[in-house]
Amino acid sequence: MINSHSPPRGTAGRLIGRDRDLQRIRALVGIGAAGGALLLSGEAGVGKTAVLDVLAEAAQAEGTRVLRAGGVESEANYSYSGLNQVLFPFQDALGELQAPFRDALRVALGFESGSPPERLMVSNAVLLLLQKVAAGDPLLLLIDDLPWLDRASAAVLGFVARRATGIRASFLATSRSDSHSLIDRGAIPTYWLQPLDEESADRLVSTRYPDLVAGARRRLLTVAHGNPLALLELPSALPTVQGPVHDDIPAVLPLGRRLATVFGSRITSLPQPSQRLLLLAALEGDGDLGVLQAATRQANDGYVLDDLAPAERDQLVHIDEGAGRLKFRHPLIRSAVVENSTSGERRAVHAALAHVLVDQPERRAWHLGEATLEPDENVAALLEHAARITLRRGDAAGGMRTLIRAAHLTPPCPDRSRRLAEAAYVGAESTGALPSARKLLDDARRTAPGPRRCLYSAAATAVLILNGDGDVDTAHGLLVAAIDTGTHAFDADDKALVDVLYTLAFVCFFGARHDLWQPYYRALEKLTPEVPVVLSALGKTFSDPARTGVAASEELDELVAELATATDPLQITQASTAAIYLDRLADVREAAWRVVRMGRDGGPARRYLAALVHLCLDDYLTGMWDEAAQLADEGVQLCETHGYTAFAWYFLYVQALLAGARGDADRADATTEGIIHWATRRRAFCAAHYAHHAAAVTALGRGDFADAYEHAAAISPAGTLASHAPHALWATMDLVEAAVRTDRRTEAAAHVRAMREAGVAAISSRHALLMEACAALATTDDDEALTLFTKALAVAGAERWMFDFARVQLAYGERLRRVRATTESRGPLSAALSTFEHLGARPWAERAETELRAAGSGRRRPGPSTAHTLTPQELEIARLAASGLTNKQVAERLFLSHRTVGAHLYQIYPKLGITSRAMLRDALESWSPSENQP
Repeated sequence: MINSHSPPRGTAGRLIGRDRDLQRIRALVGIGAAGGALLLSGEAGVGKTAVLDVLAEAAQAEGTRVLRAGGVESEANYSYSGLNQVLFPFQDALGELQAPFRDALRVALGFESGSPPERLMVSNAVLLLLQKVAAGDPLLLLIDDLPWLDRASAAVLGFVARRATGIRASFLATSRSDSHSLIDRGAIPTYWLQPLDEESADRLVSTRYPDLVAGARRRLLTVAHGNPLALLELPSALPTVQGPVHDDIPAVLPLGRRLATVFGSRITSLPQPSQRLLLLAALEGDGDLGVLQAATRQANDGYVLDDLAPAERDQLVHIDEGAGRLKFRHPLIRSAVVENSTSGERRAVHAALAHVLVDQPERRAWHLGEATLEPDENVAALLEHAARITLRRGDAAGGMRTLIRAAHLTPPCPDRSRRLAEAAYVGAESTGALPSARKLLDDARRTAPGPRRCLYSAAATAVLILNGDGDVDTAHGLLVAAIDTGTHAFDADDKALVDVLYTLAFVCFFGARHDLWQPYYRALEKLTPEVPVVLSALGKTFSDPARTGVAASEELDELVAELATATDPLQITQASTAAIYLDRLADVREAAWRVVRMGRDGGPARRYLAALVHLCLDDYLTGMWDEAAQLADEGVQLCETHGYTAFAWYFLYVQALLAGARGDADRADATTEGIIHWATRRRAFCAAHYAHHAAAVTALGRGDFADAYEHAAAISPAGTLASHAPHALWATMDLVEAAVRTDRRTEAAAHVRAMREAGVAAISSRHALLMEACAALATTDDDEALTLFTKALAVAGAERWMFDFARVQLAYGERLRRVRATTESRGPLSAALSTFEHLGARPWAERAETELRAAGSGRRRPGPSTAHTLTPQELEIARLAASGLTNKQVAERLFLSHRTVGAHLYQIYPKLGITSRAMLRDALESWSPSENQP
């Protein structure tokens, strides 16, 4: 139990989450004042003793005399043993009592022999003695575990407690909520100490176990139900891997010695049939009375559900007959039931449950696995099948655990190695259990040594190489060798082969070179009967989108359409990955948020990371920069927690982009230099391209166009869109603008030709916007330039790409002012300024302000007549938002998501020439329907 040596304290000796309880208890007991009596009750481990510790310490510091005793089970039959604990310090004061009271008390306490005294005489003697003691300093009498106090002492102290106010003493005793004593039946008031609230429980765990991974913390908080003892004890009872606790906590938690003692004593005192049925319920998990009854019949042990009555009367379980369910009163009772059983008893129960759960393959296989000691291929195959089902549901940790169990039950043969390797792959590629994956791979190689390795072994090794000190080429060569030299057929239904090809696509993407992708394409050509849509789409959109991305539009439509009800995080992240370079992340946004929420609740870390990346990129492109910054910070922390160093650069890139665009050039430069150094050593050139893009945006913002050109050209030389360097699409305007500003017009024109030849305008409205804007920047013909800028800004849907759209507005305004159309230049310049201010893009806002001043305007922003028109949906959203409705309320009115409403508002503000929601009403008052006509 939590004792005086280890209460869940915060700073300055205070208990975490107990301030209000302590204040209330002090007031009810009247410590140091009028006195009073209180029974502190609560479940085992809730922290009753810790509360006594803190109150005793505070009372002593304030000059109150503290007397303390505790019930001890082994002494419960010794009369007045508890009273002796309380009064032992006052042996000398006994002499001040009148003879009848003094003699009675001395005999009761064992200080001298004599006839057993009357209890009333002893009670009055104690009351008189304490009254004398309290006449000096205030008195606080604390009794811990009152039900274990001997009956005679409890009776006397109950007598004292009811009269504590009269002698200006405070009496506080503790008792478990499931226990009974002589004085807790309404004789004195009871204060029920509740478990910690969620926030306090999380703070307690974070304070005591700061390195506990997020998923493990969430699972612990769920199972412990705010019980401080469980929160403090359970992590130390769990297995660890190189320090931090596994993210995967088993359903039935192993109890530490103190927890087992606290929760186990009531279970072992039950009749054997009750204990057996509780074990059946604990291992069945759902509390389904029908399953329990069937399993009882299958076990043929003669027990019936009525044998649960003693456990129900002892409030260990609750039976809901209407729902047909049994529920343990506390999750730790369930764990204690398992802890107090033998391995043979558990195997017998698992076998009975497996026989009953024939229509639930996952659960049946798991119970069979737990009931089996010797290798059994039939059971191992059932477990492998169950693991596949579990993985399809998105439970990567559960799938990994089941595969490991399947491997351990596999007789010595290649299948054991294969199952271990697949578990390693799941650990490395999905759950974030990288140390476990390394160990599993070692086990797999020892099981089936030799030069030829299975596909999953190669895939897991490749992921570990990327996260270690290895390079892209090594990981790529390993995967290609496994695909080309394996004994497998190129069957599109071979999950292992499909998973390895997906891993290969990522490795190729990291390398950003044409030659790396060729084995991938060759493998797809061999697949029969047809290539999985996701692999085909990735081979076009993720490899060389400038040339082949548009060809995958229909395939992407198919993938996106399946996401509405998708729950498999892998399916969602694969579709989202295919959507990146076609600028269709908005189509997968809701599904990506599902994966993030799943990850925050302990879902697969690798998928969680991917979804965060996709949301970050979409947020950056559509102007939700504050959210992008928050998600990037979350991603960096997640990579550190799970050891995914190979994926941290995505989030560092977003941080650098935002820092550079917002004027923190030093931070942006330091971050991009770090990414480039890391990526170049590993030949992960795609990561370097991302960093060069962020560096180019930073340099453009500060006006260093030569540096911007160098960074943009490092991604793709002027005049070409580098083959299989997908991020070259994102740096087109950076390169062209920097080339023009450094008097490289030939290079700028060549790059525009390359863009037109590739047909990038067909990829998305953003690339259509950038295509025409780049052409306008590159041409020396002012009339042609103005026409092209107008065409760019008129691209349908282009305004949703806020930063890019504002940059084109700025460039348009600059060109107008250059041809001395100063009045006309103010509109686009003011609109660009509003957007830059909204985004916090300080260097770009300063540049727009400078242009406005040169055009003879201060900080004027356009009214509705000079802003771009609102779409009907935007106008309706603006009106509802101006009426005072929240984003969520507007979304409910229009059957949209609240994030979609937020995105529209971000686009509406610069159109109206405003920067906040508070300005909407005034802006719309000057708006007339005719002004919204195109």
